[in-house]
Amino acid sequence: MTKLPISAYVITLNEEKNIRRCLESLRDFEEIVVVDSFSKDATVDICREYTDKVYQHEWPGHTNQYVYAVSLTSHEWVFWIDADEVVSPELAEDIRRVFANSAPQDYDGYYVSRMTFYLGRWIRHGAWYPDYKLRLFRKSSGKYVNDDPHMSVIVEGRTARLNGKLLHYSMASFSDHLRRLDSYTDIYAHNQIKSEASFPLFSMLTRPPLRFLKSYVLKAGFLDGMPGLIVAAMSGFTVFARYVKFWERKHS
Repeated sequence: MTKLPISAYVITLNEEKNIRRCLESLRDFEEIVVVDSFSKDATVDICREYTDKVYQHEWPGHTNQYVYAVSLTSHEWVFWIDADEVVSPELAEDIRRVFANSAPQDYDGYYVSRMTFYLGRWIRHGAWYPDYKLRLFRKSSGKYVNDDPHMSVIVEGRTARLNGKLLHYSMASFSDHLRRLDSYTDIYAHNQIKSEASFPLFSMLTRPPLRFLKSYVLKAGFLDGMPGLIVAAMSGFTVFARYVKFWERKHS
C-alpha cells in the first residue's frame, strides 16, 4: 500500500510506555520525525526502530519544541501527534480517502476528534469529548498559538473535519492526573505573572462551579459513570487551582 505524503511529528521525554503504540499507528505516513528531550529510559531506542529521523534537543518549552519539530519535517502536509496518542484505523482510513480524492487542494487543515481513555473506560461525554483538535495541516499555513502547555494550531484558510478518532491514553491513574494538574497550573500561574495580568476574583468564584456543571450536566458527563464525575470535578478544580496559584505568586 502506498504511504501517505505526510510528515508525522512527535516530541518525547521518557515515553517508553506509550511511544511504541503511537509509532505503530503511524506506519501509513511517509515520514516520522521524533524530537526527544534526552530521555533517560528506552524511548529513543524504540523510536529508532520506526524512523531514522530521531533528534535530541534541549527542552525550550512546549510551543518552541513543537515549532522545532515542524522545522525538521520535509513534507508540505504535517500531522501533529503526542506520544500518548494513537491514530485509530478509522482515522488512518479517512486520511487516506482525503488524499486519494485530492481534497487537500481544497483545504489547509483538518480537525480530528480526540477520545481519552481514563480510569478504565473511554470518556464519551463531558468536558473531554468530543475534543476536536487541528492536527493535520499544510505547514505553510499553520502556526502555534496560545500558552504552554495547551497550545493549539490555527491555519490561514479553509478547514474540515476527519472521521475516526485520535485515541488518547493521557493518564495512567488518578495520581497521574493530579501530578499533571499540578504541573499545568504552575505553568498557567507563571504565564499570568509574566504578562502582569490582574487577579480575577469574580472568575475564581464563578468559573470553577460553572465548569463542573457544564461538564457533568450540560455535556452529559454523568453518562460516563464515576469517571465522568471525576473528570467534571477535576475540570472545575483545575480552574480553581490556576487562580489559587496565580494569587499565591502575585502575593508572595
